[in-house]
Amino acid sequence: MQDLLSIVGEQARTTSPLEAMAVALGIAYLLLAIRQNIWCWLCAGVYTAIYVYLFVDAKLYMESVLNLFYFAMAIYGWHTWYYGRTGSGELPVVVWSLAVHAAAIGVVICISAANGYLLTLYTDAAFPYIDSLTTWSAIWATFLVARKVFENWYYWLVIDAASIVIYWLRDLQLTSLLYVVFVAMIPFGIVAWRRSWRQQQA
Repeated sequence: MQDLLSIVGEQARTTSPLEAMAVALGIAYLLLAIRQNIWCWLCAGVYTAIYVYLFVDAKLYMESVLNLFYFAMAIYGWHTWYYGRTGSGELPVVVWSLAVHAAAIGVVICISAANGYLLTLYTDAAFPYIDSLTTWSAIWATFLVARKVFENWYYWLVIDAASIVIYWLRDLQLTSLLYVVFVAMIPFGIVAWRRSWRQQQA
């Protein structure tokens, strides 16, 4: 434990201001998303723009492309949450069928395998297959957040857990710790969104 704290302390001293800002905005995004606050999308737009640059520098090219997508989805998410409001003032939380999720997971795995193979052939990408799988999974999960689909939280639990390892191994320790925080916060999102969905059903 002492060694881990020493590593974290050293990383904090050497972390770029950009990464520190991205981490802070990432935490703000998730806190606001749990509360279904539309301002989460503003935080998402800024922190993902920062990570586009950081991941290119770390040779995590698919993660960089993913954050370009996140930026676009921040705009889409704001639009959907704003114009999808009902009389209660919020876009309602919805639940999608297991069949839809099973089909989506199958498509994500196939695309990720092809993407990982191409990265292996044509780039010096680190962890091409895992990088591709987390990227395409996150694209699907982000769409679910924008549509306020409850099951998005379970996807993020797996994606964020894998991201912790990837970022740590690529010397993005502070970002890795951000994802530790994300994983710890996800159960709160599950509880809050489930409660909201049940209230809507009632």
